[in-house]
Amino acid sequence: MGGDTIFALATARGKAGVAVLRLSGPDAAAMAEALCGPLPPPRRAGLRDLRHDGELIDRPLVLRFEAGASFTGEAVVELHLHGAPVIADRVMDLLEGQGARPAGPGEFTRRAFANGTLDLLEVEGLGDLLDAETEAQRRQAMRLAGGDAETVLSRWKDALTEALAWCEASLEFDDGDIPEDVRPKVREIVDPVLAELAVERRGIGAAERIRDGFTVALIGAPNVGKSTLINKIAGREIALVSPEAGTTRDRLEVPLDLRGLAVRLVDTAGIREADGVERLGIDRALEVATEADLRVYLGPPPPDAPEPRSGDILVAAKADLSTVPDGVSGLTGEGVDRLLDRIAGTLSRRAASSGTFARRRHADLLAAFSEAMASVIAALEADALEIAAEGLWSALHVLDRLLGRTDVEDVLDRLFASFCIGK
Repeated sequence: MGGDTIFALATARGKAGVAVLRLSGPDAAAMAEALCGPLPPPRRAGLRDLRHDGELIDRPLVLRFEAGASFTGEAVVELHLHGAPVIADRVMDLLEGQGARPAGPGEFTRRAFANGTLDLLEVEGLGDLLDAETEAQRRQAMRLAGGDAETVLSRWKDALTEALAWCEASLEFDDGDIPEDVRPKVREIVDPVLAELAVERRGIGAAERIRDGFTVALIGAPNVGKSTLINKIAGREIALVSPEAGTTRDRLEVPLDLRGLAVRLVDTAGIREADGVERLGIDRALEVATEADLRVYLGPPPPDAPEPRSGDILVAAKADLSTVPDGVSGLTGEGVDRLLDRIAGTLSRRAASSGTFARRRHADLLAAFSEAMASVIAALEADALEIAAEGLWSALHVLDRLLGRTDVEDVLDRLFASFCIGK
């Protein structure tokens, strides 16, 4: 991959102090040199005059990276231009005139993957990092992008490869150095992998919620104050407030950043006996309540509402009209900060159990890995070493799929389509 040279802005378009234009490919250095003259040594910045037909276009800061020592694994040059869009446009026209072409979405990162400077898990982490909006999302994305998942999988691969070697040696060789029964040795090797695997699989749900955001539903009877409360939290009127019961017909959401966690707070229709359009709104409210990660019940749970689950929050509503302690009022703001702290605390405890892996693809492949390892254990217990060896080969293949070394073209197409141009 990467027989041609590509270019793109690595910074956002628009007027700015600096616009970083990145080139990658076999002719990157030669093309930059045709515009800027001799380039600085690799990984050392140098100020250069960028000219065309003797005309001074700009004085950019130039950085050069040799093939094998760059993000993409190819020769890369970065031109740190002044940030007027007209300058970047002129330079890109000149590069295109030399035979370079504009990069597609995620093409720099795809070249990095193809050239082995990033594995698929690191690429996914980079995508999550670019999309991160909260501190928890940033930290989790960095675990993938920084290679934490690859470290875990490499440790598992080393263990399974050693276990496979014991199985194969027992099957192929009659050597006094090999125990007559290698099964205890194989179990000694793979049991720690199984223990780690169980922890990682349990942590995927919380990791997905950190990545995608937690959903918190406000549940209560009509006119209990849900819409007033969500308006107060949002700091603007997003829900119609009326003394007439049943005015909320559809879900209304407020995105929040609570202690670094992405949260969608959802206002739902008041739950009561009703028909017509209001009934449709109530059915949607019940659906949201069932699927939400956390429910906040304002006032006593209505008769038809789902039973509170462990961790759900029950709080007295309209604290401005009552003497109930620790209540909440969307009208005056009383207890709102306290309620948000309770929500954040509950979700933070759940987020603490997150694992290294955070995507549905990871969950599916870890499930397949678990199935392969279960077949290994069953074969060992049945003294069927050949079947155990086949199971270990299958498990190793699943780990390669996680790392993106096999069967990933469809995944790559979807993944890189979501990347910005220039990355």
